[in-house]
Amino acid sequence: MKRCSIPTRITPAWVCTVAFATISLASAQRPDGAPPGRGPGGPGFNQKREIVEKFDQNDDDRLNAEERRAAFESLQKEEVEGGNRRRRGPFGRGRGQDQEPPKPGPKVALEDVKPAGDADFYDMKTLRTLFFEFEDSDWEKQLIAFNDTDVEIPATLTVDGDVYKEVGVRVRGASSSHVGEGYQRPLNISIDYVHDDQRLDGYKTLNLHNSNNDPSMMRAVLYLMIARDYIPAAKANLVRVVINGENWGVYQNGQQINKEFIDEWFDTRKGARWKTPGSPRGSASLAYLGDDPEEYKDIYEIKSKDKESSWKALIQLCKVLTETPHDELKEKLPPLLDIDGALKFLALENALVNSDGYYTRTSDYYLYQDTDDVFHIIPHDVNETFTRSHGRGGGGGRGPRGFGPPQDRGERGERERGRPEGGPREGDNGPPFGGPGGPPFGGPGGPGGPEGSEDLDPLVAAKDESKLLIYKLLGVEEWRRQYLSDVREIAEKWLDWETLGPVAEELHALIADDVNASTRHVSSNEAFQASLTSALDTGDNDAEPRGRRGRPSLSLKQFADERRAYLLKYESTWKD
Repeated sequence: MKRCSIPTRITPAWVCTVAFATISLASAQRPDGAPPGRGPGGPGFNQKREIVEKFDQNDDDRLNAEERRAAFESLQKEEVEGGNRRRRGPFGRGRGQDQEPPKPGPKVALEDVKPAGDADFYDMKTLRTLFFEFEDSDWEKQLIAFNDTDVEIPATLTVDGDVYKEVGVRVRGASSSHVGEGYQRPLNISIDYVHDDQRLDGYKTLNLHNSNNDPSMMRAVLYLMIARDYIPAAKANLVRVVINGENWGVYQNGQQINKEFIDEWFDTRKGARWKTPGSPRGSASLAYLGDDPEEYKDIYEIKSKDKESSWKALIQLCKVLTETPHDELKEKLPPLLDIDGALKFLALENALVNSDGYYTRTSDYYLYQDTDDVFHIIPHDVNETFTRSHGRGGGGGRGPRGFGPPQDRGERGERERGRPEGGPREGDNGPPFGGPGGPPFGGPGGPGGPEGSEDLDPLVAAKDESKLLIYKLLGVEEWRRQYLSDVREIAEKWLDWETLGPVAEELHALIADDVNASTRHVSSNEAFQASLTSALDTGDNDAEPRGRRGRPSLSLKQFADERRAYLLKYESTWKD
């Protein structure tokens, strides 16, 4: 596996994969009591609503302007007749939809922007401009309406003077329902939507992230820059987006985790890949659910060719991880799982406090099985990092203090989380996050807390069997010591503001003028200015992100200083 060495200055390509959890009413508990997923009741978290086939009159597997208009009007009718239950976009009101509409952004013409020249597409020192031209004036309403469907809106994209015709654009993720119309939404761009061979500097997919709930606009960027020093993680940089001649502000431009990504790290395009999409009841704990692949397909979304052998390999990994006693794991697990990489993945999540990480809801990561049949864990959806934990439930439902065991979803729900049958359920007065008798967060040591960050215990959830990867790996003394060493190394090196600060400051300066001129960012300009070094720990001031007031936030320097101090003083109180 290739390894990138990241210097302390802003010289390497930097990285970001901020993927937001896809939330829809179809993924809620079904009225018949069955778990969300395939079958009656609509698609689950892993599926888009497929409507292209219904409206595709010329059988080209996409919708032209006339077909798209018919689909749009059909969805509009559904919203009216359904009482706006879908809560999507202009027809329904999701969180943030009561925001006051923003003023239009500054006008930008192609001739106003100097091409970036030979700089790499993900060069972190370069702020490229991506010009999009949509043919319909109501393009934004269409994007919102077609969210969570298989419909893409065609646009012409111009970058550095090169024109890319008929790229596909769609809204990605649940963040779209957290902002009002006229504000930035995360976008997915298919460069090859119509023209199969069309590429932008070799890439066929772009992920443009709107930094929702991240006023610094760089938390995921910094997280994954650090991650690339230890494990495979995607490249990224910042870009300026102009739509129909209007500046829509700065987006984070994240590399897609696809065959090209795999080739960069593993020197091959072969192997099997899965994505574990986020959800309020994240369930990709790697627990064994039996030998039927159908039991796994609502949880692990295969992104490579759907082969029976790939599912058998995943099931075998889950079975060995679930059923092997701790004292036999060192012999049986390494042939199936990159142990060093998995420990570093968990160490990064803890040291840099990924409040949407595996230790909270066991989802939002990628799995890759290489050509030697070894699985690797790859970070995904790391926008809520370098900040306070937000009290999300541990792998599902909420117990005391906002954490707790998963909601009861029947026998299958028990298996999904690796929780023994008869274990505590929501509403029980058990420990807030962990195993029987454990302290808050389930790990021995410091107390932590649902709004804590600097005192989040490195052994969080280490005795929580529903967090199977943590429970099994950290239950082996040698691996636990290696993990704690990784946590300390990250704190010593990367949470030192002398190392992290110059990178963050240069990124901040790169986009400061654009942010100050922006009218459509989801966070206020004041929040951006304060997010680097000022204390934001008030929860009710004008520096808080739009629509998110009342939730305390930390500046990057405040987080780094406090978290580093805690981790360098940390002493494990582990007892078997």
